[in-house]
Amino acid sequence: MTRAVTAATILTAAIVIALTVVSYAAQRALFSRNEAPLQLLVKGHQWWWEVTYEDAQPSRRFTTANEIHVPVRQPVLIKLQSSDVIHSFWIPSLAGKMDVIPGRENRLVIEASKDGTFRGQCAEFCGWQHAHMAITLVAHPAEDFERWRENQISAAEPPDDPLRKRGMEIFLSRPCVICHQIRGTPAAGKVAPDLTHVGGRLHIAAGTLPNSRGNLAAWITDPQGIKPGAHMPLVRLEADEIEPLTRYLEGLR
Repeated sequence: MTRAVTAATILTAAIVIALTVVSYAAQRALFSRNEAPLQLLVKGHQWWWEVTYEDAQPSRRFTTANEIHVPVRQPVLIKLQSSDVIHSFWIPSLAGKMDVIPGRENRLVIEASKDGTFRGQCAEFCGWQHAHMAITLVAHPAEDFERWRENQISAAEPPDDPLRKRGMEIFLSRPCVICHQIRGTPAAGKVAPDLTHVGGRLHIAAGTLPNSRGNLAAWITDPQGIKPGAHMPLVRLEADEIEPLTRYLEGLR
């Protein structure tokens, strides 16, 4: 028994030491690289993620929400900040957890070795809807990523049909404009997710619901019923206003 316990202890220690060495080498290789060509500022809010793609040219900067797109096999520097409480940024398939702390900027380098979609999650309890604070990372081939980025830099296309035009009028006449931004329109709010290309995202409400017309309508009409405690207030809409508004947002791609 003594020999078995001793052997198991030695084997366990050897495995832990080997994994530590491998982890250290991998982290050192990542963080010793020159400045990553792609840099993101990811800010945690209760309960969603704000993602800003930085660029030396201000006209090429843009902001999105709850979704990160990156090119494969390229290091990406993520600068992590918090606007309220402590969060934790974690995409298990790509990197370990990194705390997101008010008043402090932490940095994380990630690199996707293959294209695909990876789910991330806030891993630090941050309030009532902590479990519904997900983030999605999509890794593309370089050419596809550049096409996606060029589209995101552009302002929202104005609606070209009467129903969506009516939806834009409804959006701009409601309190939505106080919180949300849609580039290319007078809506310039900065305290809630940027909706310029919201129709092209995979999910809404920070991963709570798949992005579909029905889910958009449900979220607009009763956000507290879906995500109690979320900071999106109930906006009163007439029955005949829901469809145009939903169509307008769905078409922002």
